[in-house]
Amino acid sequence: MPKDHIDTRGFVIILILTILWGLNYSAIKFSNTGLSPVFTTFIRSLVASFFGIMYCLLIKQPVLHRGIILFHGFVTGMLFGLEFVFFYLAVLYTGAARTAVLVYLSPFVVAIGAHMFLKEKLNLIKILGLICAFIGVYLVFSGKPAYYSSSMFIGDIFAIVASFLWAATTLYIKKYLAQKVHPINTFIYQLLFSVPILFICAWVIEKKWILNLTVEVALSLIFQSIVVAFFSYLAWFRLIHEYPVVKLSAFTFLTPVFGVIFGVLLSKEEITLGLIGGLILVSVGIYFTNMQSEKYPNLKRFRGKG
Repeated sequence: MPKDHIDTRGFVIILILTILWGLNYSAIKFSNTGLSPVFTTFIRSLVASFFGIMYCLLIKQPVLHRGIILFHGFVTGMLFGLEFVFFYLAVLYTGAARTAVLVYLSPFVVAIGAHMFLKEKLNLIKILGLICAFIGVYLVFSGKPAYYSSSMFIGDIFAIVASFLWAATTLYIKKYLAQKVHPINTFIYQLLFSVPILFICAWVIEKKWILNLTVEVALSLIFQSIVVAFFSYLAWFRLIHEYPVVKLSAFTFLTPVFGVIFGVLLSKEEITLGLIGGLILVSVGIYFTNMQSEKYPNLKRFRGKG
């Protein structure tokens, strides 16, 4: 039965999910040492699609729809695939911690896009969140590590492009698929239709797909494909059926926090004052953008990502 608040069980689950999503940035950084990034995300979508289809068959839910819904599903998958091309390339060129913060510019792009295209009005709290976010992104760029290079700048730009594509995917789903299909179908469409897009991009961009396939790299790929892309997203979709999605989404600010923590601990990335300041402001901005109260009843949701 749907609940009107986040209980202990719900909090523990969303905490575990944000830890997994934060850890995913470092996992990508690690798999990039043995596999080319776009090929990795192609395999990730392929494996997660297989498990998603099996789950649909298990619950006797149609995998695909017909007509215009199927077309919107394809567009969603195309946007999702391009998003992950830039996302994985970003982690290749820049730090996992920096990527974790910059990709989470997306909720604020969604807020602006929803105001412009979906008639969801901005209010004082959302505007405050936007201001925090953009100052935070500025601090990330200004607080460069000692080893910052032109390639890291390219990676930072790729992370921002990924955030805009993520926002475009979210807005497109909200306009054309939300309330029209089962959430698992939205999940399937993103993964399944991203597969050919990712394969084409890998074929065009990358000359060599397998660089140094070790047991550790394979385990990292399994973690990204099955644990994150399938189980964690499926758990998220189940949560939004059981708990208020606005209250759940407010906890997504924890993802970049864990992303930075794991980037520093596992990838030995340098932590700067700019990165910390940017992380705090972006996280506060995400919370403001997703919070809801009686005074500001029109605040909408934003889903988590890893």
